[in-house]
Amino acid sequence: MGGEGGGATASGRDGGSGGGPVQPSGGGSRRRGRSPADKENKRLKRLLRNRVSAQQARERKKAYLGDLETRVKELESNNAELEERLSTLQNENQMLRQILKNTTAGSQEGRK
Repeated sequence: MGGEGGGATASGRDGGSGGGPVQPSGGGSRRRGRSPADKENKRLKRLLRNRVSAQQARERKKAYLGDLETRVKELESNNAELEERLSTLQNENQMLRQILKNTTAGSQEGRK
């Protein structure tokens, strides 16, 4: 194991053969070859993707709001039915209490 991979030498740092100027590290060589037309094409594709995505988001929002409006109508209708039923039951309860009161009062008078 002596000497392999232990330390960097001067020839190991510069990339080997030294056949040209040293490129700065950081991956800059990948972007260097793009022409202005390529950049514009990429920008237009990105804008198109963004436009499509925004349209899809608007459509999802519209569908969501439509569902909410339907749900509101259903709940309002259900609420109206429940309020009507509550009123009916309250009236029935009132009548039954009155009948019970009259029956109780009548039976007490009969005992006297």
